[in-house]
Amino acid sequence: GKWKFHLLYFISEGIKRPSELQRKIPGATRRVLNVQLNELEGYGLVTKKVHAELPLKVEYSLTAFGNSVIPVITALGKWGDDHQDRLRELIGESNRWVKM
Repeated sequence: GKWKFHLLYFISEGIKRPSELQRKIPGATRRVLNVQLNELEGYGLVTKKVHAELPLKVEYSLTAFGNSVIPVITALGKWGDDHQDRLRELIGESNRWVKM
């Protein structure tokens, strides 16, 4: 899923509620984020806690397994930041080929 790395990273940074995650990832619909959060939970990367209060309050947190992938996500993000000019160039080139 397109947003899973983002979700894991933001949860690791302390953003735990679905509404907070939605604000951090405005390009994704609420439904898509919920599906991907459920998949991450199924993979054992995050846990979901539902507080028994009205309105229901849901919070996500990383498992130990989820925490183990954060250094990889951070390194990949740094690589993307370090090479963003070249990556934008390549994306532009690939878009030109698609339009032909």
